[in-house]
Amino acid sequence: MTRRWLARCLRGLRRFAHREDGNIALETVIIAPILFWAYMATVTIFDAYRQHSINQKAAYTIGDMVSREDRALNAAYLTGARSLFDSLARSAEPSSVRITSVWYDAANDLYVCEWSQSRGTVPPATLAEVENWDVRLPVLPNFERITVVETWARYSAPFNVGIADHDIHNFIFTRPRRAPSITWDGNGACV
Repeated sequence: MTRRWLARCLRGLRRFAHREDGNIALETVIIAPILFWAYMATVTIFDAYRQHSINQKAAYTIGDMVSREDRALNAAYLTGARSLFDSLARSAEPSSVRITSVWYDAANDLYVCEWSQSRGTVPPATLAEVENWDVRLPVLPNFERITVVETWARYSAPFNVGIADHDIHNFIFTRPRRAPSITWDGNGACV
């Protein structure tokens, strides 16, 4: 009885394996979740690149705005710059903006922080931090000054497809256009 039952089951399985009706429905059930995930991944990757591009353009706008100043910056200016960045970058969460004035000491081959101020959760730059920017900053003539604008904004992916939520950090440097250096109104010296 057991052998006969086993043989009948094997015959039924062979017949089932050779039948071709219903293959499209079965293939659709298998491939539909993969296609759906691929579509969601495409949307998420496109959104991440778009947001990185928007943040970078907003950071360049802040850097260009600062480079054109011929009067000393102050706390209200920096708060307004952060507000402008949030508006341009379409930030859902508050961002951080840090502006640092740097000059180059050719005798010691060293970048020196003149002043640094920030808004948000990121503290102002320190002397030691700026000294390590030699791989990020261009080669400058002796005593040449540049202004570094850094921005941080939180990115949250629309779908969970492997791109984790992360901070988008931009590091933009510009040369002052109208004045020899961008100054800070008050005590903003680096520590």
